[in-house]
Amino acid sequence: MAGAAAPEPVIAADTAGARDDWLAWLRHERRSSPHTLTAYGSDLTAFLAFLTGHLGQPAGLADLSGLSRNDFRAWLAARGREGLTASSTARALSVIRSFFRFLERRGLAANSAIALLRSPKLPRSVPKALTAGEALEAVDAVADLSDEPWIAKRDTALLALLYGAGLRLSEALSLNLGDLPRAKIGETSSLTITGKGRKQRLVPILSAVRDAIEDYVHCAPFAADRDGPLFRGMRGARLHPRLVQLRLQQLRPLLGLPETATPHALRHSFATHILAGGGDLRAIQELLGHASLSTTQRYTDVDAAALLSVYDKAHPRARKAD
Repeated sequence: MAGAAAPEPVIAADTAGARDDWLAWLRHERRSSPHTLTAYGSDLTAFLAFLTGHLGQPAGLADLSGLSRNDFRAWLAARGREGLTASSTARALSVIRSFFRFLERRGLAANSAIALLRSPKLPRSVPKALTAGEALEAVDAVADLSDEPWIAKRDTALLALLYGAGLRLSEALSLNLGDLPRAKIGETSSLTITGKGRKQRLVPILSAVRDAIEDYVHCAPFAADRDGPLFRGMRGARLHPRLVQLRLQQLRPLLGLPETATPHALRHSFATHILAGGGDLRAIQELLGHASLSTTQRYTDVDAAALLSVYDKAHPRARKAD
């Protein structure tokens, strides 16, 4: 029947129990997000479903220990035939490796063949940033999309925060009213942000961003609840990210912005513009909450001309003799 859900694959009881224990470990010990748990669980279940067909029976823990390098290669080849992307397969392989490491630590199964596999070569993606003018125009113009004053102020404050502090959209929408900085005159205000893996970082907040947020809060028609969401929807619930994405979709044709102008592009723009202005890569890594500097280094490919300009102005060897 069209539209019917695919049947759940049959998984050996001992493997299913180990899978559930692994997901519980990710949830409680690694503090993985619900989105991550769903994605990881889906990747592992798909792998186990492949093994059922490949081996002719559901794979128990003993079967997992006995898998050869060719068995894993057959799984990778099957993904290729399905047209799955290299990035998707690289993530799935990382998930499977994590599961096997968990099994080995618990003494449930051990397999050295998976360590011999190479991850698919990924095309190097460069973040798409807006120009400084485009980013500022988006922050200023988003208020024009709403006839409700408090919603207009909310959208302005939210985009100002994404661009002015480099937050992920999920990080901004998870803020509560009580998280707002309380800076005294002459002091720099900052927000404590809880990012991926529950890691916390301190992010400076520009006065213009803080003013936009306070303007929105004072205008919002909701009781001041420190434990309630900072950014609310029309009915007072926490603002849904899809609504923010739709706002940027509406802005793109109005301002002539590219299709890559998304909420996340404002975060990329924040990092790119700081870097182009001579910002330190390590400091940007801390501001963005990246676990690895290699992730932050992708921003060095975005605006080579600006970086060369900074080099010419700042590097002693680039200065011409007077």
